[in-house]
Amino acid sequence: MSATPKFRIGVSTREWSRYCSLTDLALTYEGQSESVAVHPPDISPKGMFINTPVHFPEGSVLKVSFCLARSNRRIETRCEVRYCMPGLGVGVEFIGIDPSDQNAISREIQSLHRKRRRSRKASRKR
Repeated sequence: MSATPKFRIGVSTREWSRYCSLTDLALTYEGQSESVAVHPPDISPKGMFINTPVHFPEGSVLKVSFCLARSNRRIETRCEVRYCMPGLGVGVEFIGIDPSDQNAISREIQSLHRKRRRSRKASRKR
């Protein structure tokens, strides 16, 4: 199943907003022991885009672990590569993620979204 992202200028086609709010991100190809070099991703409750120069074919299963920055909650789960942008990174969907971990990601995103809205309102008043 190919889930290549569709881009339209000025129109979001994403089901969930994305935020970068992680620390201690680690990624390994399932069945391997070596970690893959990665940079902070954008995350949603269903998956994330991981910035990495490493190419993974669509359908590859990876193991990902990270810590949510605000709540400091540690999350470890498997994910499947849905699309790859060579040289930039991969879009992955979480598979088998614990529902409580998915809820923690949602709460983290909602908290960041509220903070962002408050910051925008405060800057408009100045």
